[in-house]
Amino acid sequence: MSFSPTCPSRSLIGLVGTGFILPDMAKRKRQPSSAPAVGRSALAAEHSALLPQKRHYRQRAHANPFSDHALAYPPAPAALDCAALYPASAGTGRTPEFADIGCGFGGLLIALAPLFPDTLMLGESASSNAAANRRTALSIVTSWPRAVAEPPKGVPPAASCFNESRNAHPDTPPGMEIRVQVSQYVQDRIAALRATTPAPPDASPDTPAPYQNVAIVRANAMKFLPNYFPKASLSALFFLFPDPHFKARKHKARIITPTLLAEYAYVLRAGGIVYTITDVRDLHEWMAAHLEAFPLFEPVSEEQLRAEGKGPILDAVYSSTEEGKKVERNKGDKWLACFRRIEASRD
Repeated sequence: MSFSPTCPSRSLIGLVGTGFILPDMAKRKRQPSSAPAVGRSALAAEHSALLPQKRHYRQRAHANPFSDHALAYPPAPAALDCAALYPASAGTGRTPEFADIGCGFGGLLIALAPLFPDTLMLGESASSNAAANRRTALSIVTSWPRAVAEPPKGVPPAASCFNESRNAHPDTPPGMEIRVQVSQYVQDRIAALRATTPAPPDASPDTPAPYQNVAIVRANAMKFLPNYFPKASLSALFFLFPDPHFKARKHKARIITPTLLAEYAYVLRAGGIVYTITDVRDLHEWMAAHLEAFPLFEPVSEEQLRAEGKGPILDAVYSSTEEGKKVERNKGDKWLACFRRIEASRD
């Protein structure tokens, strides 16, 4: 009979009465090396206990962006109550500068938030779950309240749902995530990080507390992006591992199309950067070709962006998202393409 110390306990029980002597592994207890280590371990355990677990937020991978979702959205960017979204920035008149379209589980937002504590941000994603289609979600790297699932009967969503959700959850940060469970996960994750992350010891009194610049809202960026951002307000727009929509008849649902590029150019300021990355070469070529053909965008190399000090952003684009980490585990390829918003020529 063979024995493996890593075999399940039920296999060990079967050895009773066979004359086999079990090693004294069960009696061992891990002893703390020192008291401070115990304190650190307890603190880490408390921190981990507060963080949400993805297994409790089951959700299908994509949503239909053309479905008639019951969305809560502001009628115009001026309707955003930024003081409620970003309490630490109340009265400053600041608006979001980073938008992550398809933020998924919020990996990019969480990675960038401490690197740019004075920058407000946003993101978006989709799912084909029928229930999620009735309760669409949107995620941003800014602070945004959770939206209600459906408006009261006979009341327009822009006038009623938006205000009700804003008042109901004034301290929930915004992001663009169309999947209801995923957006809920990001909300809970941000709330836990805010509650458990101490301010840096060298932080000045004027520095906002950690993760006060991130949030999530429920919406569809393919339909309502200009409702959230004023003209020329964004400095960075992220499209990380979007749905490839392989079938030709589904290409109209891709997040990069000539019509949508006009909206992206509208909300991006001159000099702003569009970051795209995917593990699907066909989609990479599609996005790059459409961006190159659009007159308000010009390609910019990764080397040039790093020379401009955007290396930390590029590093987060490559490896901070769930999809990016999965591609690394599977030893797959990643294709990056970045484009700069240029001034419109009046000649």
